[in-house]
Amino acid sequence: MPCLEALHEISDIAAVICQPDRPKGRGLAVQPPAVKRHALQMGLTVWQPKRVRTAEFAERLRALEADVGVVVAYGRILPREVLAAPRTGCVNVHASLLPRWRGAAPIQWSIAHGDEKTGVTLMLMDEGMDTGPVLASASTPINPEDDASTLSDRLSTMGAALLRKELPEYIAGNLSPQPQDDTAATSAPMLTKNDGLIDWNQSARAVHDRIRGMNPWPGAHTMLGDRRIKVHRSSLLTLDPGAARPGEVIALDSDGIVVACTQGTLVIEELQESGRKRVDARAFISGRGVAVGDRFSSGGTVA
Repeated sequence: MPCLEALHEISDIAAVICQPDRPKGRGLAVQPPAVKRHALQMGLTVWQPKRVRTAEFAERLRALEADVGVVVAYGRILPREVLAAPRTGCVNVHASLLPRWRGAAPIQWSIAHGDEKTGVTLMLMDEGMDTGPVLASASTPINPEDDASTLSDRLSTMGAALLRKELPEYIAGNLSPQPQDDTAATSAPMLTKNDGLIDWNQSARAVHDRIRGMNPWPGAHTMLGDRRIKVHRSSLLTLDPGAARPGEVIALDSDGIVVACTQGTLVIEELQESGRKRVDARAFISGRGVAVGDRFSSGGTVA
């Protein structure tokens, strides 16, 4: 939505194209995408095609006689006829520094892999998965306290600023598209629930980064006996785990639940047992939910 607002400031928007309304929530009530609600409030025309790989859709786009198409987190691969419909093609605002993290979940994987920085890229689209030439980019450090939610908010704002500054330059012919280095590319595939499984055989840093990267969805989770536990917040501790096994609880204190990893120790600060409320670690400890010597495990896959 910040990108939509930026475009509204610098251009005449011919149409806003977003996903169809879909059932959401526990009641599965059909709800419109947030972009649709926002666009209608701005008095803009909204299209919600069920299929985009059709000659009819491409022809409808050509009839707009638009200068450029701007794609932001649309979630579908667009065919050549659609990409070529606007006069100067389609550009994409992608939430990574391409060619690193091409794909559907660049924000989550950048954190989960311990990257120190990321950013947003404005690229000219082709038929590949984020493979088109780069027009402009902006970078930001990934802060130690960042999770996927906070970083997403920051990159969304940065993407809007990049559009305001660089899209008029592209339309004026002042930007020279630079090909990506395919040998440096990494993949950021769509997330599944199983991507949130915690592997305590990794280092404490790797576990902590996975917890941050998978928050809020799919959420990092582990097993404590037969109970599934979602870990919402953690921190690192400079404490040698000694002879403790990976996943073993070695201390309970005011900071939280101290867990041994293969290298280093991790403090679980906020967690949620399946079917129960999210609580801080002190409340979980007070409720005798865990004891020293208990062991978290990776458990099985999640349906």
